[in-house]
Amino acid sequence: MDYLALGDGPRTLLFIPGGPGSEIPTGPMAGVMTRQHTPFVRAGYTVWIVTRRRSMPTTHTVADMADDHAQFIEELLGGHVDLVVGESYGGMIAQYLAARHPSRVGRVVLALAAATISDEGKDLDVRWATARGEGRHAQAGEVFLEYVVPGPGRAWLRRALGPVAGQLFARSAVPAQDLLVEARAEAAFDARDVLAHIQAPVLILCGDEDEFFSPAAVQETADLIPDATVRLYEGKNHVGAAMSGRIPTDVLAWIEADGAYAADGAYAADGAYEADETNTATPPS
Repeated sequence: MDYLALGDGPRTLLFIPGGPGSEIPTGPMAGVMTRQHTPFVRAGYTVWIVTRRRSMPTTHTVADMADDHAQFIEELLGGHVDLVVGESYGGMIAQYLAARHPSRVGRVVLALAAATISDEGKDLDVRWATARGEGRHAQAGEVFLEYVVPGPGRAWLRRALGPVAGQLFARSAVPAQDLLVEARAEAAFDARDVLAHIQAPVLILCGDEDEFFSPAAVQETADLIPDATVRLYEGKNHVGAAMSGRIPTDVLAWIEADGAYAADGAYAADGAYEADETNTATPPS
């Protein structure tokens, strides 16, 4: 498992990135990721960005990936982290991590994730991972653009830009086999049976137009977790919510409130509270 640590604060944050496929970025993308986590560093966290393990067995499941992260926490992070932020695919893993290894985590954020995925989302991710894993980079680029510019009316644009976009992944360090393993694991993913075992407070952040994790799936997820809070981003799809820049602010506001949120799985629609967009205050332990 590759990893990158940002900051040197006394609190620990484990960030599990999206997928299928995960790697520590280099070049310009490294700067983008660093800026994404700067609010957490300023708030007193050391942020550990950790990929999935390499050369996963072909039968590896999302639950197995969670076990890998639990072992990482045990061996490198002293057995416990204050905060887990799982983004998209990482949020799928975070659910199993919290349910199967409750002593390892303090609080959990499911950013752009829920316990089930739409059939359309699964199909898109499987096609993207398979094209990358098979080295069909132009087609992988075309599929990738479905995340960014969705809709049948833009198919011509995706076809035209696919070869260019595909070069973004042509030099990826993720083994082809791992991409296929993650795609198969996602196709079988359904975490609803384990959510009741989560003991940590959970914050779920998602766009109300997310193509992968619908508001209904998010609500069902929250209802099954003993202590869950939901915030929906109005008018945002999956990529739009990820690129909004609001996730760190809302996570820190949730932590700082420390009890101001509903702790009974109640649903908090967009606008239920106003987060301070400049808040980087150190949250309580």
